[in-house]
Amino acid sequence: MTTIHTLGFPRIGKHRELKFALEQFWRGEIDNAALEATASELRARHWQLQRDAGLDFVAVGDFAYYDQVLNHIQLLGCEPGRFGFTGAESELDRHFTLARGVANEVPDSCCGARPHDNYGTWALEMTKWFDTNYHYLVPELNADTQFRLNSTRLFDEVREALALGHTPKVSLIGPITFLYLGKEKSADFDRLSLLPQLRVVYGEILSQLKQLGVEWVQIDEPILCLDLPAAWKAAFEPTYNILNSANIKLLLATYFGTLDDNLVLACNLPVAGLHIDAVRAPQQITSVIDRLPHYKVLSLGLIDGRNIWRADLDAVLATAHAAQGKLGDRLWIAPSCSLQHVPVDLALETAFDDELRSWLAYATQKLDELGAIKTALDTGVAAAETAFSASRTAAASRRTSPRIHNPAVNARLASLPADADQRHAPFQARQAAQRSRFNLPAYPTTTIGSFPQTKEIRAARARYKRGELSAADYTLAMQQEIKYAVEQQISLGLDVLVHGEAERNDMVEYFGEQLDGFAFSQNGWVQSYGSRCVKPPIIYGDVSRPLAMTVAWTQYAQSLTSLPMKGMLTGPITILQWSFVRDDQPRSDTALQIALAIRDEVVDLEHADIGIIQIDEPAIREGLPLRRGDWDAYLDWAGRAFRISASGVDNSTQIHTHMCYSEFNDIFPAIAALDADVITIETSRSDMELLRGFGDFNYPNEIGPGVYDIHSPRVPSVDEMVRLLKKAAEVIPAEHLWVNPDCGLKTRGWAETSTALQNMVLAAKSMR
Repeated sequence: MTTIHTLGFPRIGKHRELKFALEQFWRGEIDNAALEATASELRARHWQLQRDAGLDFVAVGDFAYYDQVLNHIQLLGCEPGRFGFTGAESELDRHFTLARGVANEVPDSCCGARPHDNYGTWALEMTKWFDTNYHYLVPELNADTQFRLNSTRLFDEVREALALGHTPKVSLIGPITFLYLGKEKSADFDRLSLLPQLRVVYGEILSQLKQLGVEWVQIDEPILCLDLPAAWKAAFEPTYNILNSANIKLLLATYFGTLDDNLVLACNLPVAGLHIDAVRAPQQITSVIDRLPHYKVLSLGLIDGRNIWRADLDAVLATAHAAQGKLGDRLWIAPSCSLQHVPVDLALETAFDDELRSWLAYATQKLDELGAIKTALDTGVAAAETAFSASRTAAASRRTSPRIHNPAVNARLASLPADADQRHAPFQARQAAQRSRFNLPAYPTTTIGSFPQTKEIRAARARYKRGELSAADYTLAMQQEIKYAVEQQISLGLDVLVHGEAERNDMVEYFGEQLDGFAFSQNGWVQSYGSRCVKPPIIYGDVSRPLAMTVAWTQYAQSLTSLPMKGMLTGPITILQWSFVRDDQPRSDTALQIALAIRDEVVDLEHADIGIIQIDEPAIREGLPLRRGDWDAYLDWAGRAFRISASGVDNSTQIHTHMCYSEFNDIFPAIAALDADVITIETSRSDMELLRGFGDFNYPNEIGPGVYDIHSPRVPSVDEMVRLLKKAAEVIPAEHLWVNPDCGLKTRGWAETSTALQNMVLAAKSMR
């Protein structure tokens, strides 16, 4: 019999119950017990879905209130000492302090900040989970780091599952991946030196799981799909020799790519089974089967855990049949990775037309696809004919539907000039023209784009979508919000303003709604971090821009002031990365289609006398392939797509871009090759660490390092921001520095936003 399982399930709930419970908890509207009750109910529901679909195990350990890496930081007892925990705090309170920081009271004015206080404690650094749009909290590691088993939450969840009659398969982040994803916080320290003591704690965890009756533990080591230094590779065998002594079955899980040069290592580690991603790297199946010892199970990730397209069940079954012929009952079938990267349930989508709906599968439907494959393998296709017939119909429809292809889009791509991605002059000439035009002071201040999305804004948008507010009244309501944001910025003394993006639901969804080739869900929510959920657009066909998307809003904002107003756009690679993208053509082709649509908008903004235009690309590093051998090809087409979007304007038009929560040190030449006039980046959580790389590289254009973290409610003082700006000026020429927050202010409230920006402006004036 074939075993089916999942590496994880979305934790947020099909109605985003976890998000709303978290935010109620943070506002003090519910207590710990109520939050825990919501979590328990969600886990029970998700386990029952897995059982009803015929899975042989339910996934335990995939739930987190904020982030699974943060769960492990607490489980392993390595909460950083800088938070000053006394032991009196609850585990849940520490969890959110690590995630969100410690906020001091917001002072009545900037002058209320004491010059020598600690300004609260900043949260753990946050960055992208491999090449996904999920953010994890980075473990802080130094020579003083000690590991100890420090949480019972995982074991309590196992007991929950057992009490409900389920067979749990526990998921853990592997010890080597945990260390690899961490960051060294002391000089001349190698975090790999912590592995011996970490292995001991993992051994204790496995022993306790065995005592609870757990048979299988899924231990995730996705770094085996990376180019690893020799020392990290060498760490695997002794580590798993020790972990294997716990006498519990380990399923070593890899995903997001190919094992490649780590294939033999992974196959030979002393574990009971191996999981591989057979969606992103189907070419490795045969090699793994040939090298896997005869006593191990092989879990093939044949259902796409990263995208929402319905599986071609005939193709999946053919691959599974071939593997079954060699493996027999040692074959397991699963999604390629955890399903946390896709929405929960397609059943909630009532607005899709029948054709588009037939092409899709969310997490719940992917469980059903696993069940259909198991039935077909063990009993025959006839026993799962309904599922297979629907799959065939959907595949045929996607191949032949006239809504997929637009000849005009492809003709435009084919006729694109070779120099379409080049500005008219080099940066130094553009810089001179822009300085003459805008006459900005040293250390010019600006924000990243969005301002608080208040309950009034959200209510007006909801009424408009329900048809309770006319288009004219909605426009008037949003103009009032834009006017307020502009007035606030003027009163705060900012130099370059933004309109605040009151009319935008999401930085990708807003644009996709106005582009051809996109579709939008009602409930296709996925977690980005914490309670932050996004609803990625679905790119199903060729992309083009029928009408201007932002010009009227930006023109209105500019009419309210003589100060420069930035036009705010999302870049082609970020739109690509933060969407569910069609899989029937190369991603590079889709990126260029989006780039041309954004280029049209940039040109229209310039014609409307908007002289500063920001094209955000926070996801460009995220899209980097896991293997370095694939980097150059990606960076070539991704960089060209950005430049095409930005290069239709005159020298005096200043192009900004924004990037956040990524590591850039290894792609500085590619970032410089984007040739944006100004780049703004997240640096406050890393205490300007990211900026040092730009200085060492001698980054040629202007740069705005974020001076405060907008994902935390704490308000930094003037002195703190000045300290960061002084650090910045040590590595970047002062005449190239801008002053701005780390990211957009959409999720913050006006009280803290106004105080923080007031402090930021005073910090810039101090530097001048």
